[in-house]
Amino acid sequence: MSSSARQRPGAVAVHPVDQVLPTPRLIVLGLQHLFIMYAGAVAVPLIVGPAVGLDGSDIAVLVSADLLVCGIASIIQSVGISKIMGVRLPVVAGATFTVLNPMIVIANQYGGRAGLPYVYGALIISGVFGLLIAKPFSALLRFFPPLVTGTVIMMIGLSLIGADIGLIAGDKTGSFTAKIPVTDANGQVALDHGQVATTLNPDAGQISHIVLAGGVILMILLISRFLRGFLGQTAVLISIVLGTLIAWPMGLVDFSGVAQAGWLGISAPFHFGPPKFAAAAIISMCIVVLVTYTESTADMLAVSELTDRKLEPNDLARGLATDGFSALLAGFMNSFPDTAYAQNVGLVSMTNVRSRWVITVCGVFLVILGLIPKVGAVVAALPGPVIGGAATVMFAMVTAVGIQTLHKVSFSGPGNHNLLIIAVSLAVGMIPTVQPAFYQHFPPDFQVIFGSSITSTVIVVFLLNLVFNHWWPGIPRRENVVGTAVEHGAVAGKPDSP
Repeated sequence: MSSSARQRPGAVAVHPVDQVLPTPRLIVLGLQHLFIMYAGAVAVPLIVGPAVGLDGSDIAVLVSADLLVCGIASIIQSVGISKIMGVRLPVVAGATFTVLNPMIVIANQYGGRAGLPYVYGALIISGVFGLLIAKPFSALLRFFPPLVTGTVIMMIGLSLIGADIGLIAGDKTGSFTAKIPVTDANGQVALDHGQVATTLNPDAGQISHIVLAGGVILMILLISRFLRGFLGQTAVLISIVLGTLIAWPMGLVDFSGVAQAGWLGISAPFHFGPPKFAAAAIISMCIVVLVTYTESTADMLAVSELTDRKLEPNDLARGLATDGFSALLAGFMNSFPDTAYAQNVGLVSMTNVRSRWVITVCGVFLVILGLIPKVGAVVAALPGPVIGGAATVMFAMVTAVGIQTLHKVSFSGPGNHNLLIIAVSLAVGMIPTVQPAFYQHFPPDFQVIFGSSITSTVIVVFLLNLVFNHWWPGIPRRENVVGTAVEHGAVAGKPDSP
């Protein structure tokens, strides 16, 4: 805001979300968001590629396309497109893990690599479906009180912790494969869930790797505690850089792939052939969109609280429409649908940097990585224990944000069952996290929904909140939020009258 604007009586101050920070700070903070989300984003193509029989060149196409779509979606989320798309909050878009099992099952059902046109045909239709339902889905915002969002955010953080531990203990791809059960068209396990992609390397669980990750966590704590201002806000980035320098003499940094990577790597649309359409595949991908919407809703609500900017239904609709657009774009560009990334929500909470323009810069970097594989190879060379150590803090921060949200929920009073609702929801949600093959004999569509910790938690806590806390015939109203009550399907905005 200009000095003249500040001098005018009644001039409105710029909200921290809309503040444009100095360029050097934008670049550094944008890179910090990039490093936090990169491993999760590229994990999706690194798992899908080998599981459907792709060679190295095809997997490289998936990675480049994935980063490109992530970048475009992140820019749209932060900048916005009129009243159509973009939540205009510091939300980073990244490839959703929900798509893994359906995508692998559909592709293998139609011949592996030859089945990918059916996958991308289904993504195109599901993207259109997502755009159409974004507005109606946003009307459900009133059914996501702190009881629901806090529980879901907690589960998002808890379910992601296995990924960063895998980065510390093993290699970047093997860590994620251990969490994904793969089934064939008949719902039977087709591949052992630890063999979808590459196996863990021989150095898995090395003490030196674990100590290195612990050192990164310690550096984040020390920098956050003793440094102030901008340096304190970049604790994660500084720790990643220092950790990489320490890992170099340990032989954990290998930049040989940089020389082999090309300078231009954009993939042509429909790289695997023209899209094909099958009803079952389309239904599965539409379910993926619904699951993605529930996850993104919880994350956007969390960012809204962290940034002190109220999330209106229209804002949520624009954010969800961006997720739907990412699925549509992924169908054309050989990529994957995106969701709001929880680890970056944790970073916003930790640094208290609320400017959405930082995410715009992160999105620009992602687009560059998608267009120039040589630059992406540099980021990919960062050692797993270093990224895993930083990610451990970020994922745990997401869980902490969920606990903070639940602090607004009332747990006292006659007939209050909120503690029971949280307990049952978390118990059901943890099942696929601790035992990925638990539902392997259930129908494939059931596995798509309840095989995800996040999805199953959303469904259970959403339904239990309706049953126990809303006006249903024969069920009295219950206290939900401290100082408020649930009324006719919505949390009342005023305390109960005496």
